[in-house]
Amino acid sequence: MIEIVEANTEDLIAKAKELFQEYAESLGFDLCFQNFDQELDDFPGQYFPPMGRLFLALSENQSIGCVGLRSFEKDICEMKRLYVRPDFRGRKAGRLLAEATIKASKVIRYEIMRLDTVPSMESANILYKSLGFRQIKPYRHNPIKGAIYMELSLR
Repeated sequence: MIEIVEANTEDLIAKAKELFQEYAESLGFDLCFQNFDQELDDFPGQYFPPMGRLFLALSENQSIGCVGLRSFEKDICEMKRLYVRPDFRGRKAGRLLAEATIKASKVIRYEIMRLDTVPSMESANILYKSLGFRQIKPYRHNPIKGAIYMELSLR
């Protein structure tokens, strides 16, 4: 069984940071254009309340996935770093993490959620569309060829 928890203790935050690092290493490209090293140095930083959240997916107390929610601009938030360890993919952990993030963004009273992704993340892109995200024009710099920008109305 998969459980989604908010990473709000020192131990859970450390597990989330480990997963963020694993996520970055799995991409096949460097996240320096997103100041990822600084993000890790300040962790959990912008992913912490009141305007952010950090979630973990646990299976038998093992951390198997993560996602972050952060403020982008007034009334707009961003879902970042949705990641599920390869051995646990296909078990709905990604969907559960995304749904927890959407729910939290509504509680915080954001009106729009955005994200950017890449074409190689096929399963994630299918998930985003199934959750109601629609493709939009670029809202931030992403040098990765074919970068996809998406948005979900939360109202």
